[in-house]
Amino acid sequence: MGQQTASLESNFIGGAWKHGSSSTETNIQNPATGELLARIPMAEESDVHSAVEAAAKAFPDWRRTPPQDRIQYLFRYRTLLLDRIDDIARAVTLENGKTLAEAKAEVQRGIENVEVACGIPTLMQGYNLEDIASGIDEIMIRQPLGVTAAITPFNFPAMIPLWFLPYAIATGNTFILKPSERVPLTAVLLIQLLQEAGLPPGVANLVVGGKPVVDALLHHPDVRAISFVGSTPVAKYIYGEGSMHGKRVQCQGGAKNYVVVMPDADLEMTAKIVSDSAFGCAGQRCLAVSVAVAVGDAKKKFTEAIVERASSIRTGNGLEQGVQMGPLITSQSKSRILKLVEQGLRQGGSVALDGRKGVNGGGTQDNFIAPTILTDIDASNPLTSTEIFGPVLAVNGANTLDDAIHALSQSAFGNSSAIFTSSGAAARKFRYEAPTGNIGVNIGVAAPMAYFPFSGWKDSFMGVLHGQGKDAIEFYTDKKVVIERWPKEWSRKF
Repeated sequence: MGQQTASLESNFIGGAWKHGSSSTETNIQNPATGELLARIPMAEESDVHSAVEAAAKAFPDWRRTPPQDRIQYLFRYRTLLLDRIDDIARAVTLENGKTLAEAKAEVQRGIENVEVACGIPTLMQGYNLEDIASGIDEIMIRQPLGVTAAITPFNFPAMIPLWFLPYAIATGNTFILKPSERVPLTAVLLIQLLQEAGLPPGVANLVVGGKPVVDALLHHPDVRAISFVGSTPVAKYIYGEGSMHGKRVQCQGGAKNYVVVMPDADLEMTAKIVSDSAFGCAGQRCLAVSVAVAVGDAKKKFTEAIVERASSIRTGNGLEQGVQMGPLITSQSKSRILKLVEQGLRQGGSVALDGRKGVNGGGTQDNFIAPTILTDIDASNPLTSTEIFGPVLAVNGANTLDDAIHALSQSAFGNSSAIFTSSGAAARKFRYEAPTGNIGVNIGVAAPMAYFPFSGWKDSFMGVLHGQGKDAIEFYTDKKVVIERWPKEWSRKF
């Protein structure tokens, strides 16, 4: 996927590729090099209406397609994704900037959701009970909603669309994907492969645009459900607006993830895992570690260990061999992060590792910040409460585990947290008391597998049913309860 001068047909509506209707084009650039990858005409409200119309038209036949037949398309899709995993990973790296290894791991996690969705004939089953009263039976069945949509972010352009798409279509819904307009090329490739798998026209659609497209999806009466992943302010807007228009909505918001390091932790293992979690994908993920709280005398030793580990990370173009961390998505992101760091330092923080000067190999300076570690960030400091979304880690101290849990409890976010310890009692206390939806024990801030829900509490999630696993089945289906009575005397007529 090299330099392109022609505008890309990035909308897939009713089985056909089309340009967006807007006269405005967005340049898609490689954040590591500034190379122009494509020009994308933005979709408008009219394109959304066309996509919804196509999805609504396809729905009656698709929902009547037996689940066993629906998943055959997903089996073929899985094979195509695996066959093209290197191409998809390269597309991710080109437009997002993360390393090829990170991109390939992302695609693999997305494929796992396709695999889980292939179990729909079992997962979608209801339940029944005979003789709830004499001669009366009761049955609960699950039925698809209709037209569904997902609005996905720039940081995981392959994985996050696959949190939603496979479950939506496997359960018999039709689907519209609205990817981030910063990274549409991966989404185009994902849909091209779905088209190659033979999915009927209108079952899966793609529209690439900005807020007008989002609002059109939120307001359209035929869109039954909306999934979203992104920042908390936008998540609150989409949740409120979508709910007001009668839609089922799930919104994964921002995060401020804490890890607690106990004095009995294996420091070498802990430093490696925390470094990978804080600086992987340049910190641009909702599961990145933002604050490490070292308890007791662990603070000095852990700080030394994590600085040594992070200082060896090579930052640069994710396509180059040996590069371990790529750029930020835009220069504006870099500027925002640098301002937050400067503000935090003015309010009393100290620098243990300064990566603000950017790359140490293989890229331009514009979008890069190397791993940065700050210490002694007071609870009132904005760095303890603001989602930085970059390769910046704060290391603080606490006297006890109770103090550490209290510190992370003050955050408005509740996405994930972790503890490193050799004590089963400490681990159980943390698991029991930490107010976050995902918990790690000696494993860092890890993403749940596809057959578990991607949980999140407080300002990190708006809704009831999360993405992935059984929650996805519940989200994309309506329950219908049937109560039947067939009197014996009626049977004598036949």
